[in-house]
Amino acid sequence: MGTLWEGRLSGGTTDALKALNDSLAIDKRLYREDILGSIAHVEMLVSVGLIEESDGALILDALKIAEEEIASGSFVFQVEDEDIHTALERRVTEIAGAAGARMHTGRSRNDQVATDLRLWTLKSLDELALLVMSLQKALIQQANNAGETRLPGYTHLQQAQPVLLSHHLLAHAWALSRDFERIIETRSRTDVSPLGAGALAGSSLPIDPLMTSESLGFSETFKNSLDAVSDRDFVAEAIFVNALLGVHLSRIGEELVLWSSEEFEFVDIDDEYTTGSSMLPQKKNPDVAELARAKTGRIIGNLTGFLTVLKGLPLTYNKDLQEDKEPLFDSFDTNSLVLTALTGIFNSISFNEEKMSAAADKPFSMAIDLAEYLVHKGMPFREAHALIGGLVRTSIDDKKDFKNLVLENDNFGPEIEDFFKPEMAIKRRITPGSTGLEAVEVQKDLIEKRLETQSAMISR
Repeated sequence: MGTLWEGRLSGGTTDALKALNDSLAIDKRLYREDILGSIAHVEMLVSVGLIEESDGALILDALKIAEEEIASGSFVFQVEDEDIHTALERRVTEIAGAAGARMHTGRSRNDQVATDLRLWTLKSLDELALLVMSLQKALIQQANNAGETRLPGYTHLQQAQPVLLSHHLLAHAWALSRDFERIIETRSRTDVSPLGAGALAGSSLPIDPLMTSESLGFSETFKNSLDAVSDRDFVAEAIFVNALLGVHLSRIGEELVLWSSEEFEFVDIDDEYTTGSSMLPQKKNPDVAELARAKTGRIIGNLTGFLTVLKGLPLTYNKDLQEDKEPLFDSFDTNSLVLTALTGIFNSISFNEEKMSAAADKPFSMAIDLAEYLVHKGMPFREAHALIGGLVRTSIDDKKDFKNLVLENDNFGPEIEDFFKPEMAIKRRITPGSTGLEAVEVQKDLIEKRLETQSAMISR
């Protein structure tokens, strides 16, 4: 079997063109999807009478044999196999004989490739959603275990206010829940069958695109054949979902790097998720967290690179679209590794409650509570803000105890001493969604219900 276009062109391709054009090394991972699409297509061809039932049976048997060979590693790829579609058609023809040449009836490689990639992306989105949920569950479990452990909340990486550790961990869980929603939304727009669109304009043969769509489990069938073969929005969306998810994972990685340093000592990452130094015997390096932070860069690069490929393409199919698979595959592969590793970290991490609490209970962290105390007494907020800021400056410049300065100020009563007791800043938070004890308990219930909803969406 030669090239798919040998009837039109004379002579062979140059080695340079073949090296540039061939994509087998990349797209052979689509073999299951290609076989599923071919099975649905052949069954449809038999149903509408375009090929004999006996030929259809030979082709279907050959497809199953080819699938078993690839899965077992016994499939022999040939030099002329430019991609997985060519390789499978060649092998089916070898096994089924003349019947194999009928397999491609009414189908273009354009709608074939688009179908394969949509099937693969649907499966990969489902797998990614499950991995996101696993990390959410690990974070939620640690939040439930954290009790009333507190740590500094930061803005500009400067200590701002005490927050519950559970509140901090759940912040990441909520971000991941949005990632999950984006995955599901992307899935819905991916779930459209392009099979039957042909090269770009449909077919003069009586094929049945609705039948193949339903057979493959798609929720919808294409409405415009030009759009069906040229659309790669779903690829761009899938990479974007991975990129933004990667940004969230990178933020988690950054915090783990900081928190595990000797300067913070907030956490101890299990040895299984760290490495040592090739030179310094004392080192315990948070490599997994660092890689979670770094890998995001390549996924963002995948997104910008692929959008650049798409930006100038006229309708319909152009060979440029062959560049869709590498960034798509790499984005899913990368995030799958990072999600698995981070889930392992949070399933085994140890939090240093003493260090966290000591950092959270510094007197300056009560500054906003003191200002709001004055607001309760009728002072305008800006005036209260300036007064407390002045006391902080005096404490720093004159090296005076901040608590004593506050107690000595005529604007405060003796009850203000309670403000400096550990945990009081947490207990004083009363607004919904805050780090207050009651608010966090409500939040835990809400995130658990969100997980239940997510699980139901996956199982549909």
